[in-house]
Amino acid sequence: MRIKAMEHFLSSIERQAYRMALFSCHDRDDALDLVQDAMCKFVAKYSSKPEEEWKALFYRVLQNKIRDFHRRNAVRSRWRNWLDRNSEDDDGNGLEQLADPGKRTPESEAVQNQAFTRLEYELKQISIKQRQVFLLRAWEGLSVRDTAIAMNCSEGTVKTHYSRAVEQLKKRLGDVWP
Repeated sequence: MRIKAMEHFLSSIERQAYRMALFSCHDRDDALDLVQDAMCKFVAKYSSKPEEEWKALFYRVLQNKIRDFHRRNAVRSRWRNWLDRNSEDDDGNGLEQLADPGKRTPESEAVQNQAFTRLEYELKQISIKQRQVFLLRAWEGLSVRDTAIAMNCSEGTVKTHYSRAVEQLKKRLGDVWP
């Protein structure tokens, strides 16, 4: 019974976790690796925890994987610069198409795609912590408490980063975002 609950939980968050990882690393393969690593570590360490704690704990593991990814890349970048190698350009296409567009017209779909492209761009412009707090709170619907657990910080820090992220996004997106 516990295995089925874990399978259901992981399948229910995999798309959101992938999008969050993609926003953070801007590469599809790296995003998939981050999510897979986070899921494996989560199952190994936290599967015995109560189910109501799983979401916050999973996102804490994912956030740690994302931070580790950025640290590794920073070190690699220093070495590349030192060795005078050019780093590869990011050829990711951004957000993937949302599931089942339904009965939308091509025009409305184009407008929505443009809005998501702009949102993706603007999310990349704010700090990593603000971006992650925003995604956890606004997209994943985590509470301030659960976001603090996931980010391994205080609730006050979550509130501050979320407020700043929303303020920045409102300023940057203006009327673009529906």
